[in-house]
Amino acid sequence: MTDRDSLYAVSPLDGRYAGRTAPLSPYASEAALMRARVRVEVEYLLALADLEATPLSLEEETRERLRDAYRNFAEEDAATIKEIETSGYGPFEATNHDVKAVEYFLRLRLPEGSDAVPWIHFGLTSEDVNNLAHRLLVRDAVEEVLLPALYEVRDALGEMAREHRDLPMLARTHGQPATPTTFGKEMAVYAARLGRATGRIATATDGLRGKLGGASGTYAAHHAAYPDVDWSAFAANFVADLGLRFESLTTQVNPCDDLATLFDALRGANQVLLDLDLDVWLYVSNRYLGQTSVAGETGSSTMPHKVNPIDFENGEGNLSKANSDLSFLGEYVTTSRLQRDLSDSTVKRNVGAAFAHCLIGYTKTRDGLEKVVPNERVMAEDLEANPEVIGEAVQTILRREGRDDAYERVKELTRGRRVELSDFRKLFDELDLEEDVREELRALTPAGYTGVAAELVDEIDER
Repeated sequence: MTDRDSLYAVSPLDGRYAGRTAPLSPYASEAALMRARVRVEVEYLLALADLEATPLSLEEETRERLRDAYRNFAEEDAATIKEIETSGYGPFEATNHDVKAVEYFLRLRLPEGSDAVPWIHFGLTSEDVNNLAHRLLVRDAVEEVLLPALYEVRDALGEMAREHRDLPMLARTHGQPATPTTFGKEMAVYAARLGRATGRIATATDGLRGKLGGASGTYAAHHAAYPDVDWSAFAANFVADLGLRFESLTTQVNPCDDLATLFDALRGANQVLLDLDLDVWLYVSNRYLGQTSVAGETGSSTMPHKVNPIDFENGEGNLSKANSDLSFLGEYVTTSRLQRDLSDSTVKRNVGAAFAHCLIGYTKTRDGLEKVVPNERVMAEDLEANPEVIGEAVQTILRREGRDDAYERVKELTRGRRVELSDFRKLFDELDLEEDVREELRALTPAGYTGVAAELVDEIDER
C-alpha cells in the first residue's frame, strides 16, 4: 500500500498505523490465510501418500513442487486463488468458496493427468483446513511478533528499575501521600507482572489445538472409504506434525476454547500495560517524569510549550480497543449452533485486527518509555513537603517500645493537618523514651523511609 493509498484506508490499522502493523501482515492478511490453507492441504496430501492403505504414490519431485506451493507462495498465487473463487480461472468456474479455490489451485500445481488430483481434500470438510490454518497463523503471529514486542517493553521496564532502584519517590494510595517507595521498585512491579503475563501467553500459545475429524467430527467419510484405518491416530499424528496439539472430540468446528484461553492471556498482558500507561501518564502530569522533546514536533495547536504524553495515551486507547475485541472474540468463537454455523468464519477474520491493536499498544508504550526521564528534584521536593508520611514508621517503632497509644498520638498530630519534621521532633521530646530510641526516631526522613525497595528490584529475574 502506497502512502497515498493509506490515506483512503477504511481502518487506521492499514492507514495511519500501517507501518506499525506491517509485521503482522505475513500472519493476519487474507494472502497469509491462503498460504496457510495451501500448507495444510499439501501436507495432508503427502500424509495420505505415506499411508499404506491408499494407492497414492508421489515422486520426490512432485512432493517438492507441492511444498514449494506454500514455501514460495507469492502475490500472483494469492491473486490466482482469489480469481478462482470470484470469477473463475482456466478450466475452473468461480467457486464462490475460498477453501474450494485452494483445492483447485493445487490441481494446477500437479502434472497434467496426475493420479493425485482426486486425493486433494480427500474426506475433509473446510473447517478441517481452516481450523488448522488459523491456528498456525495465530501461533506464529504471537510467537514472532506479539511476544517479542512485549519482551521489549518488559526489558525496558527492567532496565529502568535497575537504573533507578535507589531513587526515592512519594507513593500515593487513594491519591493521597503515602509511605515512600523508589521509582525503580515501581517499575520493577510492572516488569515482574509483565513477565508473568508473557509466560501465560506462551503457555496458551503452546496449547493451541487442531482437529481433522470431517463434517461432524466422526471421520465418517474417511471411515467409509477405509474402515480398517485408525483415522483418529492418523489425524493426531498429522496435527502434531504441524506443531499443534490434537483435539479428538469435536463437532464440525474445533470448539476454540484454546483460542479463548490465548485471547484471555493477551488481555491479561494488555491490562498490565494499561495500568502502566495510566500511571506513567500521571507521573508525567505531576512532573515526576519529564519527556524528551522531538525536534519539530507540536504538542498543542495553541500552547507552544506542551510536550504531551501521546505515546502512553495512544497505547492506552489501542490496548483498550484490543481488549474489547479480544473479549468479543473469546466469547464468540466458543459457541456454534448444533454441529456448526458459519458466523464464526467471518468473526475469525478479525483476529488480526485485535492483534494489530495489541501491537500498536505495545510499540507505543515502548516508545513512550524511551522518552521519559525521572525528575529527581521534583520527587525530592514532594517528599520534603510531606513529612507526615513518616508517621507510619513513628507509630510502628513506638508500638515496638510498648506504647499502646502509639497510633493515636501520631494520628492526633498528623491527620488532616500539615506538619513539619519539627512537629514530630517535638513529640519525640515529650514522650518518655530511651535516648537511643529518640535518636532513632529523629533520624527518620521521608526520603530515607523506603524500606527494602531497592533490594526488591532484584526479584524481577527470580519470578
